[in-house]
Amino acid sequence: MAVGVTVGSITNELGAPSFVHSFFSTISAHCEPTGWGSCFPHLMNELYQGRLPHAHASLALAELQQAKATLSKLPPACVVWDIENRQSKPPWGDNIASHITSLGNYFVSSTGRDVFDILEEALSASAEEQRDAVLQ
Repeated sequence: MAVGVTVGSITNELGAPSFVHSFFSTISAHCEPTGWGSCFPHLMNELYQGRLPHAHASLALAELQQAKATLSKLPPACVVWDIENRQSKPPWGDNIASHITSLGNYFVSSTGRDVFDILEEALSASAEEQRDAVLQ
């Protein structure tokens, strides 16, 4: 079963639970030197945990944009599949498409969309529509 982000009646699929965990693990590992949620509390401790209140959507969007900027400077080989087991690797190993040039464009949803773009749209909609973003 795939994980998606829902705002109101719109759900956008992200991918398998392990893939979504890798996305957030990679952010935490490279952007939060003092641990999970220490720099991006709304993104990591609210959205990742299942629900981001719409009042925090703009703050989470800023966190997401900062994470993307940081990850865009790192090569795909720096992906973290599981922050609790840093030795684990993606099931596809190093076999990735040639257009993936950094961790900023590494994560592509099961529907072929950039995960950062999906989350940016969802968080923007959450703020505008005053509806919570739900990760499920």
